[in-house]
Amino acid sequence: MSKNKKLDIQNDFTPVTPDPDYILQVNALKKYFPIKGGIFSRTVGYVKAVDGVTFNLKRGSTMGLVGESGCGKTTTGRTILRLSGEKTGGQVLFNGREVYDLNTKEMRKLRTEMQIIFQDPFSSLSPRLPISEIIGEAVREHSIVPKEEFDDYIDQVMDNCGLQPFHKDRYPHEFSGGQRQRICIARALALNPEFIVCDEPVSALDVSIQAQIINLLNDLQEKYGLTYLFISHDLSVVEHISDTIGVMYLGSLVEYGKTEDIFKNPLHPYTKALFSAIPVPDPSVKMNRIVLEGSIPSPANPPAGCKFHTRCANCMERCKHETPVQREIEPGHFVHCHLYDGQGKTNEQEA
Repeated sequence: MSKNKKLDIQNDFTPVTPDPDYILQVNALKKYFPIKGGIFSRTVGYVKAVDGVTFNLKRGSTMGLVGESGCGKTTTGRTILRLSGEKTGGQVLFNGREVYDLNTKEMRKLRTEMQIIFQDPFSSLSPRLPISEIIGEAVREHSIVPKEEFDDYIDQVMDNCGLQPFHKDRYPHEFSGGQRQRICIARALALNPEFIVCDEPVSALDVSIQAQIINLLNDLQEKYGLTYLFISHDLSVVEHISDTIGVMYLGSLVEYGKTEDIFKNPLHPYTKALFSAIPVPDPSVKMNRIVLEGSIPSPANPPAGCKFHTRCANCMERCKHETPVQREIEPGHFVHCHLYDGQGKTNEQEA
């Protein structure tokens, strides 16, 4: 990709104005990873991991981000936090400020306000450091509290996350999976953040432990007014914890809205297929499972038009050539699909 073409990608969106009602505004966010090939390792293509994601997140609320493996959920969270290098295009406004316009000093200060809880609690903890140092390292680095109050502060953070003071001198391998995840939560909470990306924080845990961690996150949100971006593939967990939901497919957001609206009335064919896979704990209930045909296209070479048309039972001719635009079907409920472009029954009959 040439320099001029990359510049065109970066400006291929309408900038949004900061809104004080939202702690986070993501507008047409794109993150492409180069594919190297040939003797001279030239760039021969791009993996479009995040391709035009747009949503707003209200202060003190939780947004669930769902989709199948490889759809770009984790990359979206890391790109928002500026952990994956430079973005390819779009906007990321945190408290009205463009995250990617901040210099090193400003970004260092912002790090305390934005945190992440990683998926694997074991690999994200240093095996060479005791728990007190894992939780307190960033606290000391950013001078969150005076030195004389450091120990008491770490004790308080650990207590808030269900950890005991005698755990301070132990190492990660001495804890269970649920306790390790509590340590990860304590590490993020210790910096007094406003916004936390929860990257599948309960997927590696047993069901009973999952409930404990979810309840802990809810309690901390209520106590400190935290805002979460909760990334998961477990729809039952997302339904329980989220206020709004975004459904991702192949790097793009195909549906977005309030949790109750999406679960009550899923619009996009992909969302319907996901929800049909939710198990019902009643053997007498017949499951109307929607099985998607075909394989997932490569994000390095996504299909033209609607990215989902190769697996969609409602595919129309225009879906193969024309990219659907975002439409608000009901207040706060958005979808990218040609079935809902204002023509109603005409589109359904064609499909």
